[in-house]
Amino acid sequence: MSFSSSHSSSQLRAIITGASSGIGEATTLTFAKAGINLALISRPSDKLKAVAKAAQEVGVLAQAYGIDLCQLAEIPGKVRQIADSFGGIDIIVNNAGMGYTNRLADTSLSDWQKVMDLNLTSVFQCVRGILPQMRKQGHGTIINVSSIAASNTFTKWGAYSVSKAGLATFSRILAAEEQVNGIRIITINPGAVHTPIWDTDTVQVDFNRSAMLDPYTVAQTILQAALLPAEAVIEEITIVPSAGTL
Repeated sequence: MSFSSSHSSSQLRAIITGASSGIGEATTLTFAKAGINLALISRPSDKLKAVAKAAQEVGVLAQAYGIDLCQLAEIPGKVRQIADSFGGIDIIVNNAGMGYTNRLADTSLSDWQKVMDLNLTSVFQCVRGILPQMRKQGHGTIINVSSIAASNTFTKWGAYSVSKAGLATFSRILAAEEQVNGIRIITINPGAVHTPIWDTDTVQVDFNRSAMLDPYTVAQTILQAALLPAEAVIEEITIVPSAGTL
């Protein structure tokens, strides 16, 4: 089945995690403008509802699902329910994640586990939830938002970098296992992106925001990868600010 012809973007259905802000919000509105119906996952918030409403105003179906992805055991069942309610899901963008800075020696076990749970294990659980339905329909695109930190050495970004390196490896093995089922796996590795992650309590750095990527630039890249004809896949995309690594 080709997304470029018999499966046009107006028929596509996508799940986006971490949809209430940053890359997730930008991807939501970029997908909406491309005519893709949306299931939006984030922690329950008025912001998530507002993003869903903005997507609806573009003219697509957009449902907000307030789900805490730190509740790992509940994820596969909830993702299956969403897929069933949409009559199937063609694309899932696993974008939800957290930033974290600290020297490895000063990182507590509980902090380490929080980073791994959200940035890596929640993606594993989302994939476990969506794979049966994608296998059944014989196609699907899974897009995992990693980071250039997966393959670069940034001091004080140890736990975050390890979580993203794990995600990159997870994506490669998943791709090898699922290509026989018509399922594509794409890894997006952005450099610094101007999002609210820099204002969170767990990130203690001060970079030049004006030199960062705009989240809509990353979202456009995600859309282009998702809409590639089904006989092709862009396995990995690295997108960094033209100013270089901050």
